Amino acid sequence: MVYDFRSDTVTKPSAPMRKAMAEAEVGDDVYRDDPTVNLLEERAAELMGKEAALFAPSGTQTNLLAILTHCGRGDEYIVGQDGHSYKYEGGGAAIFGSIVPQPIEFEPDGTLDLAKVKSKIKPNDIHFARTKLLCLENTNWGRVLPMDYLAQASEFAKIHHLSTHLDGARIFNAAVKLKIPALKIAQYFDTVSFCLSKGLGAPVGSLLCGKREFIEEARRWRKVLGGGMRQVGILAAAGLYALDHNIGRLEEDHMNAALLTERLKSMPEMEVLPYSGITNMVFAYLRKGNPEGLAAFLKDRGILITVRNPLRLVTHMDVDRKAVVALVEGIKEYLAKL
Repeated sequence: MVYDFRSDTVTKPSAPMRKAMAEAEVGDDVYRDDPTVNLLEERAAELMGKEAALFAPSGTQTNLLAILTHCGRGDEYIVGQDGHSYKYEGGGAAIFGSIVPQPIEFEPDGTLDLAKVKSKIKPNDIHFARTKLLCLENTNWGRVLPMDYLAQASEFAKIHHLSTHLDGARIFNAAVKLKIPALKIAQYFDTVSFCLSKGLGAPVGSLLCGKREFIEEARRWRKVLGGGMRQVGILAAAGLYALDHNIGRLEEDHMNAALLTERLKSMPEMEVLPYSGITNMVFAYLRKGNPEGLAAFLKDRGILITVRNPLRLVTHMDVDRKAVVALVEGIKEYLAKL
């Protein structure tokens, strides 16, 4: 038995999900003939309160599709310095769209200070890129953006003639934490992307949601990027199963992350960051030893973590309370040997 805390992307499809995939009705999605994909896109749009949705292979691609559709060559988007769509997606907007990122440091709660955003909006002058889009992320390092902030950011964007996109890879974690439907969060954005392959447990896939005309243009960009898929209903079926069965259970992941946070805080050798255990992520610095040594020690005991400092430990459907206890005991054992 291996307990894997590296990410919530490591989950394996359950037996019922595999059954749904095996029995999926399929067609050619490029011709829009795959009924299971069509159903998934309708369901996603409904959950986000949008007119339409587009199924894509990854969250990186749905974020890129959004930026390419919102912006043109020489335009600019404002984004967090450590935002996934800026830092961890290979510079796709600049590479494929000649679109300029304007990163801003996140505040401690995961928001972008709107006064700082305002200061970075370029004037209408030929010397500057044209600021067109504001990108936010929810959850952000496990942090849930406050609802009043989302309302303020939405109003701010309208005043300054900016479109808005939410990288909502883990929007359902945020919604479950707040005990509200995800569309209550999505209502403040022109477009939203979310992942099926993280906490929801599907093997692959993300959805981009927005107005119908926007999604039609994004569909063209998906084809340009090589994202047109054929009998992909097999994967869409996994996504439908995830949306129907795996949203509510995210609360279990949050409880396990809270337990892990509590146990690590009791160790003087660990510095647990304050936003740990809000949803399904725990962050902690080692005050003794090093991440490489800890990762190797735990791996020998069937526990996987990412080598980084601070440690990022992620709970998901394939690690239960027993796994959390095993991880804590493994860390204690490692520290005791130093």
